[in-house]
Amino acid sequence: MKRVEIGHGSGGKLTKELIENLFLKHFGSPALHTLSDSTYAPGFRKLAITTDSYVVQPLFFPGGNIGKLSVSGTINDLTVGGALPKYLTAGFIIEEGFPIEELEKIVSSMAQTAKEAGVEIIAGDTKVVEKGKCDGVYINTAGVGEVVRELSPKLIKPGDRVIVTGTVGDHGIAISLAREEFELEVPTESDCAPLNSLLTPLFELSGLRFMRDPTRGGLATVVIEMCESAGLGALLFEEEIPVREDVKFVCDMLGYDPLYLANEGKAVIIVSPEDSEKALELLHSHPLGKDARIIGEITEDKDVLLKTSVGGLRRLELLEEDPLPRIC
Repeated sequence: MKRVEIGHGSGGKLTKELIENLFLKHFGSPALHTLSDSTYAPGFRKLAITTDSYVVQPLFFPGGNIGKLSVSGTINDLTVGGALPKYLTAGFIIEEGFPIEELEKIVSSMAQTAKEAGVEIIAGDTKVVEKGKCDGVYINTAGVGEVVRELSPKLIKPGDRVIVTGTVGDHGIAISLAREEFELEVPTESDCAPLNSLLTPLFELSGLRFMRDPTRGGLATVVIEMCESAGLGALLFEEEIPVREDVKFVCDMLGYDPLYLANEGKAVIIVSPEDSEKALELLHSHPLGKDARIIGEITEDKDVLLKTSVGGLRRLELLEEDPLPRIC
């Protein structure tokens, strides 16, 4: 390909190719080559760092806005890496003419989300571009955390259980409906939320192997990438994967697959069989984990397979195209 396409931002196959064939070719740090949501600072194994940019459209949606999303997403990337989130930075690119009142709502939401999660925003930057050069506001956040548990796909073993902390596809459908492209009145809200209070109790489990938040590319893409890194496979059970009825309805209407839709308040967790029930107990004790379920197990086979509700097997592949661009 000679030009960047919208699918390069999907978190799927094209994103993987762009990172491996372009960015990793020029950026040589071994820390970057782990391709994780956050990474350990070289020479400082107890320091985790992450960065992310947010271009979601619309800026305000049921369950959140770009501000809450930016803080939650950065906190979650640190947490699933085994770190306690401590500090964030925030950079704003704002379009000339953007209403100050709306900007204050976004910034206030960021401050409230950070406060509730016990994280401080300690540095920032502001740029303004000419009218028509930006869709209102873009936000970049970076995060720093204290590593308390080293997690890696390399720790995963055959027989380990795959857990998802709640219903999948909520955020993707909420954004789709908020764009008002379809005449559907379905009260779906984004699951946008910081997950550190939900996930950090799991750090005490000796059988905890790996965690990842299934944002762009959804649940299926995260499991596939994880298995590729581990050199293993997985068998998922469709009937065990929680999907809200309103999300199922919209997916059936519009032809979406909830396994590939973005989530902004869920995590995929790999844990040993011995600790799987304890993990569920801890998750169920938290409001954000009440729908957590074991949805599959790790296999020696390198394929990621879905046992469908009718008893067949479907091989899951990396997302090719982006059905919902700019969801985060």
